[in-house]
Amino acid sequence: MTMNETERSPQGFEEQLLRDLTAHVAQRAEMASAARLVGRRTRFLRGWRLAGAFGLAVALTAGALVVQTVRVGDQPPPTASASEIFHLAADAARQQPELTARPDQYVFTESLATIRDLPDSGPYQTIRNQLWESAGGVAYTQGRYRPESDPNGWSELRELRMGDAADPTKKLDAFQPPAYHGNLPTDPDELLRYLRENPVDLHLPEGADEEAVYGDESMVYTTARSMLDGYVPPRALAALFELLAREPGAVVISGDVVDAAGRHGVAIRMPGVIGGNEDFLFDRDTHVFLGRRGSVVRNGKESLHTAVALLRVAIVDRPGQLP
Repeated sequence: MTMNETERSPQGFEEQLLRDLTAHVAQRAEMASAARLVGRRTRFLRGWRLAGAFGLAVALTAGALVVQTVRVGDQPPPTASASEIFHLAADAARQQPELTARPDQYVFTESLATIRDLPDSGPYQTIRNQLWESAGGVAYTQGRYRPESDPNGWSELRELRMGDAADPTKKLDAFQPPAYHGNLPTDPDELLRYLRENPVDLHLPEGADEEAVYGDESMVYTTARSMLDGYVPPRALAALFELLAREPGAVVISGDVVDAAGRHGVAIRMPGVIGGNEDFLFDRDTHVFLGRRGSVVRNGKESLHTAVALLRVAIVDRPGQLP
């Protein structure tokens, strides 16, 4: 595909990006098999969870949902709407075992991320990332990472702080929000009221119109999405997915999707993200939540930036402790 063809065909551009990523993941999965290896308010670009680990800013960058399909390639459109997929995900969430945590404990998550900054910036990198987030929001998040190709290449465990929206070079002193969401209502209507009264803190820059931002009806859905950055107990997670099923504007990406861990799924593109796109990925058969992928738009071009696959979640007592 030439640059002129890319400029004329945004769908062709995205198709090429997804082909590149899929080929990379498939190749890595084959190599792993041969070697017998076992293998958030998101309307604004945010990246503290992964930026500290990668040294790169990650852009993580429904009522009735629009039963619309974004075509990628020549795959036939899916038969389910975004709303239906969210309801299936809610059913899957109810079947998960429940974890409990004290405020002084940590939510441990391990993920695989395939990342590339721009289409012409070289090959994708696959990184294994481990985070220890304060269950009660009483300590800074800590994390470490390694290239997936180097099992012994773990970085030192280090503190990760949120960036200041007003100054990209500055880190905030504030702790990250609690990572354990054990107090969320389990009824979608009650959850809607709760999230309206308790919006996620976006740490807006000075001079931002906070009344307009926090008063917008979409804020409740942005807050709901941010809950997925931590641990949500099964029944509350089901209510969260049922709430997201009401959000207008989500669309299903047609065709098979492969996440960073090589798992096949279906992707829902969420509305309202500034500066890029954010897709939620669910297992194709079980509809268990797999992770996200984010893209950025620069100079009118969309670039697949990250594909993050959630591998495991556990409750531990201290940073660095493995389940």
